[in-house]
Amino acid sequence: MTVVDRASPFENMMRQNIVAAAHALYRSKAGFATFYYSRCNEKYWILTGEGGFKLRAGVKSSEAIRDIFVNGEQYAFECATAMMIVLYKALIETISSERFDMLYHQLYLWDWEKHPEFPVYTEHITGNGLLGDVRYFKNPDVNPKTPQWQGENAVQLPNGQYFGHGIGILTGEGIIEELNKNRFPGAERSAYLMQTATRPDFDYLYALSNSRTIYYGGASH
Repeated sequence: MTVVDRASPFENMMRQNIVAAAHALYRSKAGFATFYYSRCNEKYWILTGEGGFKLRAGVKSSEAIRDIFVNGEQYAFECATAMMIVLYKALIETISSERFDMLYHQLYLWDWEKHPEFPVYTEHITGNGLLGDVRYFKNPDVNPKTPQWQGENAVQLPNGQYFGHGIGILTGEGIIEELNKNRFPGAERSAYLMQTATRPDFDYLYALSNSRTIYYGGASH
């Protein structure tokens, strides 16, 4: 499928692979958990005190990412971590496992900020966004007893659907309905889809994947 008119072939392929990776993570049965309750397959990852996953020494990074999709029952993480897992999986499928392993000797999965060689940015958008965008559904009147429902990061899929880790594949209206179930008593404001999109820096990733210099060691932690 053509994802974005006038986009580069690399971006179009990457966006298609983001959509495919979102479906694959949904099928993996990986669980949702707040950072405190995160878990992982310790054959590939070290679970840190803040609930992140640090790649074990001597493990191929592509194999560790793929294991999340194969042995999902051994994993639980929150939605921002899930989005980075989807993006890394999409990049593997776009540039090959071998190239990914050369570029990313270390990985640390936690939030959006610990990925200096996988930059993402969030911008205001008009219209409906693009397939493969990471969108955010905000719940302004979230019940303080369930702060994990303050919002949902979700990959934009075809046919008006979105994938949110822990909430599944639903329409935008379906995600809003689920978030609205977790408002404080008497709340009057509905959850809503923000007019923002978080996207990889496709041009940067394309240039990096074609670089002759292998220098990335990942974020130290």
